[in-house]
Amino acid sequence: MLFLFNSNFFIFIIFFSTLISISSNSWLGCWIGLEINLLSFIPLISKSNNLLNSEASLKYFLTQSIASINFLFSIILMMIFMKNFEINNIFSMLINSSMLMKMGSVPFHFWFPNILEGLSWLNCFILMTWQKISPMILLSYYFNNKFLMAIMMINVIIGGLGKMGFNQLSLRKLMAFSSINNLGWLLMALLISENLWLMYMCMYSFMILIMCIMFYMLNIFYLNQLYNFNMNFVIKLSIMINFMSLGGLPPFIGFFPKWIIINFLLNFNFFLICFIFIMMSLIMLFIYIRIIYSSFLFFNYKMKWFKIFISNKMFIMINMFNLISLMGMILSTMFFL
Repeated sequence: MLFLFNSNFFIFIIFFSTLISISSNSWLGCWIGLEINLLSFIPLISKSNNLLNSEASLKYFLTQSIASINFLFSIILMMIFMKNFEINNIFSMLINSSMLMKMGSVPFHFWFPNILEGLSWLNCFILMTWQKISPMILLSYYFNNKFLMAIMMINVIIGGLGKMGFNQLSLRKLMAFSSINNLGWLLMALLISENLWLMYMCMYSFMILIMCIMFYMLNIFYLNQLYNFNMNFVIKLSIMINFMSLGGLPPFIGFFPKWIIINFLLNFNFFLICFIFIMMSLIMLFIYIRIIYSSFLFFNYKMKWFKIFISNKMFIMINMFNLISLMGMILSTMFFL
């Protein structure tokens, strides 16, 4: 019966369930919102009759169910032992861990790249952006600083080295490790200020949206497709601009929120964390530059049967997004000065 509904219906339920979670007055209401979110996202994953989609929906259901059970269990225990502050510290770690598992954060990140590999680009965008909002806001309600500071650093390290160590050929897995890396930055932004987190989340969602739209229109899922096919030079340039913005290279707009976070870290003398964050961003940029360099300079097979049909309106929109990504850093700096 679930498949009789339109995809837009489930997207609306996902949006509505997130609002339930973040506006609830009790932990039980937050848990109900998370469960509605889970049950509405699974039909979107398994809509097409594909073996990878069915496997991804099953894995997603199991991991999210385990995280929800841990969350509910820690809430009940916290209500029983409310007056014991030492035990409350353990419960805060349990609640944080369940939220980290829902987001696909380190050390519970092993399901995230595998599930992302079996999704369409629309579902990839939802999982990398919107599905992180309610767990992160719930995480801010019961923040365990020392525990999450270590998690942030490991997130950034695993996200940066994961692409290099596993030598990824899949673009979806590449985006998954990029999401894990940016999750460390998002957690740090949430620790500093909720307004900074909101700005970072909006800019990150904007960059991921552009990438997913471009890969969806070009029907690209693997790196060798960037090398082999004779694409338009402007399309390759657009992909390069978005990769650089996602990696945080100035003057692209992706550098702006990272610049603010680095300033805060330096002002509060977190030099080691700042060094780790910057070094992992440089590793990510090295990987992106290597991909783009190869796609520009490798020999292209010009196949007569391979054609990419892109409407002029969509192409103009993508170029406008790239212009915003390129000029956004300069304009935002002028605005804040």
